[in-house]
Amino acid sequence: MRPMMNTTAVTDFPPIRRDRLHTLQMNLGYLCNLACTHCHVEAGPKRTELMDRSTMDTALEFIAAQGIQTLDVTGGSPEMHPRFREFVAEAKALNVHLMDRCNPTIIEEPGYDWVPAFLAEHEVEVVASLPCYTADNVDAQRGKGVFDDSIAALQKLNALGYGQPDSGLTLNLVYNPGSPSLPPPQDVLERDYRRFLADQFGIVFDNLFTLANMPIKRYAHMLLREKRMADYMQLLRSAHRQENVASVMCRGLISVDWRGFVYDCDFNQMLDMPLDGGDALHLRDLIDTDFSRRAIAVGDHCYGCTAGQGSSCGGALN
Repeated sequence: MRPMMNTTAVTDFPPIRRDRLHTLQMNLGYLCNLACTHCHVEAGPKRTELMDRSTMDTALEFIAAQGIQTLDVTGGSPEMHPRFREFVAEAKALNVHLMDRCNPTIIEEPGYDWVPAFLAEHEVEVVASLPCYTADNVDAQRGKGVFDDSIAALQKLNALGYGQPDSGLTLNLVYNPGSPSLPPPQDVLERDYRRFLADQFGIVFDNLFTLANMPIKRYAHMLLREKRMADYMQLLRSAHRQENVASVMCRGLISVDWRGFVYDCDFNQMLDMPLDGGDALHLRDLIDTDFSRRAIAVGDHCYGCTAGQGSSCGGALN
């Protein structure tokens, strides 16, 4: 089904144009073993949306034609897609850098014990969600037992070399605030993560990414239910820093949904805001398109990327 063109209200967020396209982010589907309170995708165990093989083939053609440097795979839990392994292996053959936005608890699910070794074999950069380094906070946000499963999974990744010096296997962790607030300074929090995880569990990692929660889908529903949406949006607006606009992820990335339709970023995808604010376009129609200097569709949610230290798929911007 073709997505509807978005009709969101006019925003005063400053206009942005894309720089050079280097990253293709693909959402393989909304199936996930968790249903986290902050999830802007509304992923969960009952979701059935999964990308078909034809769209994956189109993506491989697009990567080759455009000279894409990084394939950023997300979900849901992308590893739950039945064609995850064959798709990643074929993308690796194109000499593209691979990133897996991994919910580490998937490694502890029955039938997914293959995940760590497969990712290591294909030198996939792992970006693993761990919204705090204490059990109470993680379980409150993601579900009972999630912290213990996450720790066990990270230890398995470490045992294969992930996060270890000179291994070539990158393990990055992701922090989200538990409340409607901005993340603390990334460098300070990273030091706390390193000390606690090493002392308590022997876990090492490369970088910590701090992300602001986006007022979209499940998190937006929570804010509206608790009558905190207006306050949160005011927080994001008041903390906007114009210098962050130059570094937001959408300037070098496009996002593809499970059907193959293209958006300026993952957040616009969830709001049905098609590429550069126009009609919905499928990846197969954009194989040879020049994306440089194209306008990027923006909305009030974009303040979530520029507030404070900034927030993107690669963590803080400054």
